[in-house]
Amino acid sequence: MLKVAIAEDDFRVAQVQEQFLMKIKEIQVVGKALNAKETMEMLEEKEVDLLLLDVYMPDELGTDLLPKIRDRFPHVDIIMITAATEKSMLEKSIRNGVCHYLIKPVTLEKFIQTIEDYKKKKQLLESHAEVNQSLVDTYFGKIKEKELDQKQLPSGVDAFTLQKVKEIMQSLDEGITIEGMGEKMGASRTTARRYLEYLVSTNECTAELEYGIVGRPERKYYLA
Repeated sequence: MLKVAIAEDDFRVAQVQEQFLMKIKEIQVVGKALNAKETMEMLEEKEVDLLLLDVYMPDELGTDLLPKIRDRFPHVDIIMITAATEKSMLEKSIRNGVCHYLIKPVTLEKFIQTIEDYKKKKQLLESHAEVNQSLVDTYFGKIKEKELDQKQLPSGVDAFTLQKVKEIMQSLDEGITIEGMGEKMGASRTTARRYLEYLVSTNECTAELEYGIVGRPERKYYLA
């Protein structure tokens, strides 16, 4: 569950943003703040993954708040949502590592797309213990390409998880069983079997029955 907080001086706008967030799966709104002071207190008290931060707040600019948040709460990701169109505001936000910058008024479609893209990038990083250039290229600007790939995949097969399975297969010197893949993926045998059988169907892997000393033969998968 992704924990999201809203820092917005107009309570009506904050309510709209909360309603938008409620339309997105696996999102929990954990707090709302009307000014910079309340924002820092909220981050102190709540567990927050993502902060939606306005620029124009009554006591301090959101862009001036960014370095303080980065210093005290480095784990919190930030998306700016603001009416500010000055280039300097955007530049300062970028230098302080914001995930995105939305200019009001924000449509429901644009809002949801931005949050979904953020979720996918976060999921991508969390699903890998190490990074490679392909992962980095995907994270920085190629999410849409991956979304197109997803449309071509069968139900129950996710593009990001599939890439992880492929990388596991490529790292093996020998084949792997369904149980072994499930352990490496951190997933059930059923999920592991689904992805391995998909790779067999696309001729990216082969499968063989191997007979042990006792018990039934076990299906083992090899990179083609």
